[in-house]
Amino acid sequence: MIGIAIIVVGALGALIAFVRRTGQPGKEERIGDFRSDLGRSILLGLEFLVAADIVNTVAIEPTLQSLAVLAGIVLIRTFLSFSLEVEIEGRWPWQRVSGTGRET
Repeated sequence: MIGIAIIVVGALGALIAFVRRTGQPGKEERIGDFRSDLGRSILLGLEFLVAADIVNTVAIEPTLQSLAVLAGIVLIRTFLSFSLEVEIEGRWPWQRVSGTGRET
């Protein structure tokens, strides 16, 4: 429930911040900020959901089937998290940003 709440509250917060900035110049920057804010809330919510699945699998009698389901869920959510991170940052996670703001 916490993970879902984080995603919903984060999405609403990102939307409210976007609407407040509507009158400001720089439409592309505002849209980029909205996408970044929304993506970060989804990432945080996904982290909570993965943790809940792990705790649920360990707390209940772990079987091979439940571990296989957990592995599938973790793989899918990891892929989603990775994709969102690339979308937010605009670069691969292993690419560093130099002090000038340029990728290295």
